[in-house]
Amino acid sequence: MGAIQKEEISFYQSLGKLFYAIAASDKIVRVAEYDALRKIVTNAWKPLDDFEDEFHTDAALQIEIVFDWLDYKSLKAIDCFNEFASFKKENENLFSSERKNLIWETADAIADSFSGKNKSELIMLAKLKMVLEK
Repeated sequence: MGAIQKEEISFYQSLGKLFYAIAASDKIVRVAEYDALRKIVTNAWKPLDDFEDEFHTDAALQIEIVFDWLDYKSLKAIDCFNEFASFKKENENLFSSERKNLIWETADAIADSFSGKNKSELIMLAKLKMVLEK
């Protein structure tokens, strides 16, 4: 697997951390948040590019895999968010305007999927907005 391929897989894994952080910001990941994520990965992220992981599956599925694993491990949302923010800072070249917009739309949809956005999710979304604008 080439360096570009590994970089793209790391990008998608980083997104899994971010979207988990949004969903877990209120300390509970709900089924509606999982459903919103899966729908957006299928309809928006998978068609975005043709990158594959080492098992020849769409690299965008790394978003769901990482999200599931982090939820299983019950990691702290803020730690996962900070890992995403660090990854973005070190890999600005991977964050096109199109990708930034889709990241925002995905995070917003996850936060809104269960009874609208709560205070914890609004705070996390505000932090995300700042990170994406840098």
